[in-house]
Amino acid sequence: MDSAEYERKIAHRFAAFDQDGNGYIDRADFNAAAARLLTEFGTTARCDRGQSLYTGAEAFWQGMAGIADVDGDQRVTRQEFVGGAVKRLRDNPDRFAEIARPFLRAAISVAAGTDPEGTAPASAPVAAVERALRVLGAADDIASVAARSLDTDQDGRIAEADAVAAFSAYFTVIEPDA
Repeated sequence: MDSAEYERKIAHRFAAFDQDGNGYIDRADFNAAAARLLTEFGTTARCDRGQSLYTGAEAFWQGMAGIADVDGDQRVTRQEFVGGAVKRLRDNPDRFAEIARPFLRAAISVAAGTDPEGTAPASAPVAAVERALRVLGAADDIASVAARSLDTDQDGRIAEADAVAAFSAYFTVIEPDA
């Protein structure tokens, strides 16, 4: 991958987190994503699923800030994202998966309409995950293809483990060719 392609991918991934488009990632971006998901699926913020989603969003933000907010201003700039987050994510994609897991688990639960504290691993219908991806900013065609590709066993549902692995792989950007 050349530098231009790498930069394009980084910019796209940064924009996915910068939900309000203000040029940096902060707690408000994670809360906005949670609020949009709750609205889309008719779930209240005060119910168990809503609380789990906001708790997961906060944990995700704290994890992201911990690996990327170099200057401690509670914002992750594009430069910090490229210099900190991307390098650390690439070096340890499993860590990123664990940072994202609580939010993804709760998002799947909201999309599925199930209890986030259930004993079985969370899963949601493909169509519900497609809706969630659109709400989070994916284009219609990309959301459709992505959701279908996450259904690895073709049972019509997307398991938490598959969503977490795909999310981590997507945000783990390889370096450009020298």
